[in-house]
Amino acid sequence: MFDKILIANRGEIACRVIKTARKMGIKTVAVYSDADKHALHVEMADEAVHIGPPPANQSYIVIDKIMQAIRDSGAQAVHPGYGFLSENPKFAEALEAAGVAFIGPPKGAIEAMGDKITSKKIAQEAGVSTVPGYMGLIEDADEAVKISGEIGYPVMIKASAGGGGKGMRIAWNDEEAREGFQSSKNEAASSFGDDRIFIEKFVTQPRHIEIQVLCDAHGNGIYLNERECSIQRRNQKVVEEAPSPFLDPETRKAMGDQAVALAKAVGYTSAGTVEFIVDGEKNFYFLEMNTRLQVEHPVTELITGVDLVEQMIRVANGEPLSISQDDVQINGWAIENRLYAEDPYRGFLPSIGRLTRYRPPAEGELLGGIVRNDTGVYEGGEISMYYDPMIAKLCTWAPTREQAIEVMRNALDGFEVEGIGHNLPFLAAVMDHERFISGNITTAFIAEEYPDGFEGVTLGTEALRDVAAACAAMNRVAEIRRTRISGTLDNHERKVGDDWNVALQGTSFDVVLAADKAGTTVKFEDGAEVRVTGDWTPGHALAHMQVNGKPLVLKVGKISGGFRIRARGADLKVNVRTPRQAELARLMPEKLPPDTSKLLLCPMPGLIVKVNVSEGDEVQEGQALCTVEAMKMENILRAERRGKVSKINAGPGDSLAVDDVIMEFE
Repeated sequence: MFDKILIANRGEIACRVIKTARKMGIKTVAVYSDADKHALHVEMADEAVHIGPPPANQSYIVIDKIMQAIRDSGAQAVHPGYGFLSENPKFAEALEAAGVAFIGPPKGAIEAMGDKITSKKIAQEAGVSTVPGYMGLIEDADEAVKISGEIGYPVMIKASAGGGGKGMRIAWNDEEAREGFQSSKNEAASSFGDDRIFIEKFVTQPRHIEIQVLCDAHGNGIYLNERECSIQRRNQKVVEEAPSPFLDPETRKAMGDQAVALAKAVGYTSAGTVEFIVDGEKNFYFLEMNTRLQVEHPVTELITGVDLVEQMIRVANGEPLSISQDDVQINGWAIENRLYAEDPYRGFLPSIGRLTRYRPPAEGELLGGIVRNDTGVYEGGEISMYYDPMIAKLCTWAPTREQAIEVMRNALDGFEVEGIGHNLPFLAAVMDHERFISGNITTAFIAEEYPDGFEGVTLGTEALRDVAAACAAMNRVAEIRRTRISGTLDNHERKVGDDWNVALQGTSFDVVLAADKAGTTVKFEDGAEVRVTGDWTPGHALAHMQVNGKPLVLKVGKISGGFRIRARGADLKVNVRTPRQAELARLMPEKLPPDTSKLLLCPMPGLIVKVNVSEGDEVQEGQALCTVEAMKMENILRAERRGKVSKINAGPGDSLAVDDVIMEFE
């Protein structure tokens, strides 16, 4: 077995590989850029080697710098993680020439399957069903429009060397095909150094289901069931689960057998994933093969008990697989939620900054299930503009899907993140969504259910009453503390009343409290009674409460006259007042936000790549105004309504912060 391996990656996946290597008794070497000098993966590894400036094209994807780090450290093998150099055949070739083991597939398999055009042709030759499309290279936007028309809209414009949603656009007409081709080409060149583009038919209402395969160099190959990855935005996965709530055993076996046959056809070794589009009739079509470890591999590990990173290392060491297809079972259900540094209230645009608070839920048992959190950050660390915005993968396991969802709900509510925009509220909303709960999901889920973007969660009546009851009980505890002047129980202490008004989400509840040593009974004006218990202490940012015996986890912030409460995706201002205070509060005028309707504001920190209009131009609703690049993604900002450009404040090459004014309108 190897004595030392180098991880040619960063963030949570580098930390994930280090954990398994440590379990196997293998020393690890981290690599890091200037931006990652104090990163968690650097701290966790046995050694660390500096490889250059923050931009990935000057550090993490520079083969010569990684090779030098290997020589300096004496590493015998390299795990590439995902992204960066993980599917770069030149990197695999350089390692082979240097006599260093690549913890991944052979160069030939990477070339064959990593190129989306070539992989489609090989799949067709192997008898695998594929999506209709144009497999040749496309030279310019005019040709892209012509081909798109021949295939028939909608079409998917994709980078041949792509992955992770980069260099990918859906076009529904000629204008979008022309625009999408150029953006995909630019992103592909920036992210992969390869701007080749191809086009295929976009299958409407599809499910994205993938098969995990594992092959060794001795001719053995197995599949470890499937993952459902249909909850996506911008073609990038957000929620994954295993198994799929849609597949039956027969379809699972058919997909698995095809995936293994395809892997063997290209001499594949190591862990890999064959992705399929599956329609409502369970017809499946080969999409692509990822010749690396997938982001969502933890859900497969949770239902099979197989450590995929360990298997990759053993295969790279020349060992045969120790498990057969008959050994692979489905034990329970697992769900993964990707925590991104992005603002769901601003169209999921990237967010950067310091993590002033980062407290994940404890890993281990919770409500009869298991919580796992793969992360690469820590409280006080910086979320950089240079890399992918994913900062953690929160996973839960339970015996059933319903239980796994419930464990995930409580884990999300207990995940504390402050200092940056993040998608925790959106993830919580998905876990409570009727379509997700029923398993009736497609890759169009987010577009269909949130057509105008995510605007937060409105709690139902029952959930609202539970939060109101919990806050009333918590307020009583806070009021008692406030009466204890200088920590004494003398004549300065005033009596805390039992009658209160709780106002939240536009609703007002009059309640009466009856407290005892075990908890508080909250009686509503309609006669309903709610029993509240919990361990909250004033000043604590997290409250683990029980409402009528059901767990309720609240993130708690102090505001004048109450609390800022975040739970189940909702962000609530909760005012707890005496009846007289509530009466007077109703007379206060509401403060209105400033009018920004005539301004185009930068929605995230980024670089202006292109400005499409000039001062004095008349613009129409939906017209492209400018392009902002952030975290390797190009974002086209469009006009929300008709208007005339009166002033342009920023141009190509300008770096802007959130809410900087890009242009003004008459």
